[in-house]
Amino acid sequence: MTIEFVQAGAVATIRIARPEKLNALSLQMYADLGAAFARARDDDTVNAVVLTGAGARAFCVGADLTESIPALASGRFDISAWDPAHLKGQHFHKPLVCAVRGLCIGGGFEIMLASDIRIAASDAVFQLPEPGHGFVPAGGTLVRLVRQIGYAHAMEMMLTARRFSPAEMLRFGVVNEVVPPEDLEARALEIATGIAALSPNAVQTIKEAALTLQDAPWEEAFAREALLGQRTFTSDDAKRGLAAFASRAARSSG
Repeated sequence: MTIEFVQAGAVATIRIARPEKLNALSLQMYADLGAAFARARDDDTVNAVVLTGAGARAFCVGADLTESIPALASGRFDISAWDPAHLKGQHFHKPLVCAVRGLCIGGGFEIMLASDIRIAASDAVFQLPEPGHGFVPAGGTLVRLVRQIGYAHAMEMMLTARRFSPAEMLRFGVVNEVVPPEDLEARALEIATGIAALSPNAVQTIKEAALTLQDAPWEEAFAREALLGQRTFTSDDAKRGLAAFASRAARSSG
């Protein structure tokens, strides 16, 4: 098995596990990664997800070009089949924490961009090499990167095809933290576990809003925000949380 799925409590860890090939994704692995995301999305016992790679050399170097390029060039394969692995149009509203060590290149970089919180090891290396090979990073990057960070930094990453350090990714706002390699997975799990302990309904609604409201006109966005807010205020999670708050307030005032 080259895509591993392990659950501990309310946190699922999805691991790209082909370290001997720098976690390059075969066509089957792309399908399996998409299936793993769907499994986490549809399982009500999973409140948060950690995504990482096996071994110390790479998070993921993208597609296994020895397999994918001949398939694409011959017309036997449609790149949109990778959409589930890139979380395109999957309505994946559970928080996704990405732990990156070693090479994060091409499709691996693109998959990282589909996550919500990114922790990088100090030995991580980031690159979008596609222009040097005659194609483009179309696994979500052309849409996501210029929306997630400043335009000039996004264009530098996409146009130059050069490698970037964790310090640069932190400065550009692509990653949230840089930690020693030995602390990487523990830190990612710590963040995911903390989020998983919060209201799943509230957390997933926040992510849904962040993904769907940013490009709507202001008045429409505010109206939809109100509907999402009303949905959470009337949820069972909110009722329990407000009741607990009221109980604590009554005890402290008494």
